[in-house]
Amino acid sequence: MKHIAFKYFSHLRTMRPPLLASGLLAVAGLGLLVGLSRAQDDAKPSAAPKPALTVTLTQAKLAMVPLQLAANGNIAAWQEAIIGSEANGLRIKELHVNVGDAVRSGQLLATLDDAGVQVDLALARAALHEAQALAAEATANAERARGVQTAGVLSAQQISQYLTQEQTAKARVASAQAQWDAQQLRLKHTKVLAPDAGIISARSAALGAVVGAGSELFRLIRQGRLEWRAELTSQELVRMRKGTPVVVTAPDGTHSKGKVRIVSPTVDPQTRNGLVYVDIAAAHFKPGMFARGEFDLGRSDALTVLQSAVVVREGFSFVYAVGADNRAKQRKVQTGRMLGDTIEIVQGISPQDRLVATGAGFLTDGDLVRIVQAPAAVAP
Repeated sequence: MKHIAFKYFSHLRTMRPPLLASGLLAVAGLGLLVGLSRAQDDAKPSAAPKPALTVTLTQAKLAMVPLQLAANGNIAAWQEAIIGSEANGLRIKELHVNVGDAVRSGQLLATLDDAGVQVDLALARAALHEAQALAAEATANAERARGVQTAGVLSAQQISQYLTQEQTAKARVASAQAQWDAQQLRLKHTKVLAPDAGIISARSAALGAVVGAGSELFRLIRQGRLEWRAELTSQELVRMRKGTPVVVTAPDGTHSKGKVRIVSPTVDPQTRNGLVYVDIAAAHFKPGMFARGEFDLGRSDALTVLQSAVVVREGFSFVYAVGADNRAKQRKVQTGRMLGDTIEIVQGISPQDRLVATGAGFLTDGDLVRIVQAPAAVAP
């Protein structure tokens, strides 16, 4: 409008006096209109700021939260028995079990060829019978010598000789009996038996192979029992007690409950970690698996909020507290344990703070928010 008035005034300077007067009156009226327009613009109120987001509020609450300790470790056999051959130089004749078979104590696992042992056993039997016959003859001669000892029929040297022959014959019988027992033991060793009930975890025996004494044939998981060997730091290890409940998660996601059986009395000087041995069910686990578990150390009080109220940015956790002016202030917090849809806040807020429950991820520090009531939960 100023530009129009200036242009019109410049045009009036070129006009005649009568027309100039009327032009001045027009310019004065135009100026009056400009002033009124400015007054009206100044009288209009300024527009109110608009809320950045509509949110619902929540407050921190005290709750009993489980005190748990997470750890990792390997699954291993409780005890693994190595079953070998006690006979030397015998051929494996039969194999009766395979890997994965459940066996009972004393069950036949393998049979060795006993043909050579049977021959040696027959020789030992014959030698024993011969020694017993000679011993019977020597005993009879000794008895006769004792009978005529006082009569003077035999000399003292002859009597001593008969008595010595009797003792020698008895010693030969004992030696032959020992040989007989040794061959019977060899025959017994041709049968490889399970020392305890359990599950066959490995088999190195091959049909027809000639094995030596002490050669490993099978491995047995005693009683089918498994254990989880959790690795804990020195600080965590002192919190463990025998009988502490544990929940171990298998690789397929299934859970197995167990209890602490043994807490390692020593710590590795290199890693400063120790082992905790936990008995678990063998249904969902295999030796050598890697598993994760949680120790239940009881419960404790904690300040908790809804997980939706916590925003994670650049590796730090934040919440938004709403003041009386409905402005959201960002606060850095330290989080702890999780329980369902809530999370523990260790540091950064108090129970009186009003926190943004929904939409916190879309806010910035200082944003104006519009507060609405959260919808009531529908009863099932």
